[in-house]
Amino acid sequence: MRWDNLRKDAGEAATLPGFDIGPVTRTFDAPEAVGIRFHEIEARSAINEVGGMSHVDFRYTINPYRGCTHACSYCFARPTHRYLDLNAREDFEREIVVKVNLPEVLRAELRRPSWKRELIALGTNTDPYQWVEGRYRITRGIWEELLAARNPCSVLTKSPLLLRDLDLFRELDARAGFAAALSIPTLDERAWRATEPATPNPRKRIEAVAALSAAGIRTGVLIAPLMPGINDSPAQVSEILERCGEAGATSVTGIALHLRGEVREIFLDWLRQHRPDLLPRYE
Repeated sequence: MRWDNLRKDAGEAATLPGFDIGPVTRTFDAPEAVGIRFHEIEARSAINEVGGMSHVDFRYTINPYRGCTHACSYCFARPTHRYLDLNAREDFEREIVVKVNLPEVLRAELRRPSWKRELIALGTNTDPYQWVEGRYRITRGIWEELLAARNPCSVLTKSPLLLRDLDLFRELDARAGFAAALSIPTLDERAWRATEPATPNPRKRIEAVAALSAAGIRTGVLIAPLMPGINDSPAQVSEILERCGEAGATSVTGIALHLRGEVREIFLDWLRQHRPDLLPRYE
């Protein structure tokens, strides 16, 4: 595995294929997360340009972490772990790359004369508020740098942990422009626990929408993905719409499930285990 060559003393050649990041500086198991390993790396760049995605309203993203402990069965980002010679299944959930120096790298990039302060989005690949952010506070450091540069930004997350940074969101909104969105595919407890087993309770996410809205932060909700037979019944969707309206969400957007390549195989395997009755609809 390429990780074996990524030691701090391995020099400039020890980089992760597919990503402009430096050598692994530390790998360790977290006692509070049995079975999960964290690989701390020194990033060489922070801002990523999104290519060929005209359907989104941003061109630039930042990803403080690679891999995601949320373990969502449908996650489209799973195949990105292949660049690290890790698999898109358990490794994506249990081998987490942490870019420990990202705020400092971002600071330098935001100061470049060529940077035009375009919108930067967080949460487009893996969740910037997965639970380990409570330890590292890298995402908070990113907001601090974006605030200092008065750079517009946005975030998408499944975690109410973002409320920790509400003070920065207020300042960002006033000085640069800021928007938040919570991903809430379902409020059905059975569907939630089956499809995204390590995510915060979706009703807590609704509470986060209410808190952000009360603070004057534009906050939308994504009902994504909508999965036939799992979370797309009229009753399920109506409940989310009602709760989002009560919470003051500025928008609610539904996005259908898209299954491609390896993610399709992973999701079909999940169906075989959890909902074999639905296999004919998906195959």
